[in-house]
Amino acid sequence: MISSTDGAVTAAPLRTGFRWLQLVMGIVCMAMIANLQYGWTLFVDPIDAAHHWGRAAIQLAFTVFVVTETWLVPIEAWFVDKYGPRIVVMFGGVMIALSWILNSYADSLTLLYAAAIIGGMGAGAVYGTCVGNALKWFPDRRGLAAGATAAGFGAGAALTIVPIATMIASSGYQHAFFTFGIGQGVIVFVLAFFIQPPRLSIPPKKKQLNLPQTKIDFTPPQVLRSPIFWVMYLVFVMVASGGLMTAAQIGPIAHDFEIADTPVTLAGFQMAALTFAISLDRILDGFGRPFSWVSDTIGREHTMFIAFGTAALMLLTLSAYGHVPVVFVLATAVYFGVFGEIYSLFPATCGDTFGSKFATTNNGMLYTAKGTASLLVPLASVISATYGWKAVFVVAVALNATAALTALFVIKPMRRSFILGKEAESASTATGRAETTAKTETA
Repeated sequence: MISSTDGAVTAAPLRTGFRWLQLVMGIVCMAMIANLQYGWTLFVDPIDAAHHWGRAAIQLAFTVFVVTETWLVPIEAWFVDKYGPRIVVMFGGVMIALSWILNSYADSLTLLYAAAIIGGMGAGAVYGTCVGNALKWFPDRRGLAAGATAAGFGAGAALTIVPIATMIASSGYQHAFFTFGIGQGVIVFVLAFFIQPPRLSIPPKKKQLNLPQTKIDFTPPQVLRSPIFWVMYLVFVMVASGGLMTAAQIGPIAHDFEIADTPVTLAGFQMAALTFAISLDRILDGFGRPFSWVSDTIGREHTMFIAFGTAALMLLTLSAYGHVPVVFVLATAVYFGVFGEIYSLFPATCGDTFGSKFATTNNGMLYTAKGTASLLVPLASVISATYGWKAVFVVAVALNATAALTALFVIKPMRRSFILGKEAESASTATGRAETTAKTETA
């Protein structure tokens, strides 16, 4: 870390090995905030058993968390651009610890919702900073960098799902909240001291036609005025709504299907269907996200079509055969393996389309789509209570199928037209200025 004379923190120098170290630290920080989202489902029924608030009211805390986490990211990204990533990640570490500590003492829905807001602020600070920093360090491998960073968030809960479930069963959910809250917060806070952005601008490599990358750095206001941004935003919402619903409701779904505690044996491992499903979901979710490096070769939109189409197929399988324990475990695992792609594909696509200079803020604005999608999570509980979980799955299937087709037949041509059009416009403006200057000098 290098400090200027006015005390402001400047960016780290460009060193090949150093940027990989930055990527690894970002991944670890992401893993530490994963349980705030993916471990939540383990706490829903124990909280309800203790306080009898009802699933819908408790799941509203999940929605509040996601909305806060996502919609504040653009503001937190501004702080990153202004003061550097270290202070923002440190803030995130403190807030995620405080959130789970408050959850351990929450004796009212008001306190539960307050803890959700605090946790959302902390998780958003860490998430937005780490993904944005990865995009800046790896403009030449955005799919890989964004995927690896998002993998920390997807797989971070895999190693702790069983310990958390065990602690809830043996010591109560309050003790689990308190213990893991402090541990996760401390690790993020310590790593924050070492996270830095690159000092030098790293130009993206111009690749084949199926992976266009802009040469222009678009400002956030310019991005918000671009139709392609809002189409990407809509597709993000379509896919994220199904994934957030499944992540938040997988526990209640398993219990309603009466398979939560049914033993399932796969590859020599045996455990209860719900615990097995969540553990395997986190593993495949995490390991599936770096698969976005494929998009560096075949293109972002083609990868989206494959991922979203597969997600639709798995949700359809759950709607028809989810009551079968083995099918439930495998279908949810494959689903999350491709669902997590949105958290690496969209940041990479955003960086390709709008440039690296404002990547943290621009991606933060796109990431708010996750918050918009989270508003549908409580609605899933209402629909399931009236029509059953199959109706919820059918809606999610339709959204994912539509998203897959939109990515290939709408986003792909729109994005290429936007990039080529803006670059041509920029070149024309530059030529005009040069000609005006030449005429002035001649005169």
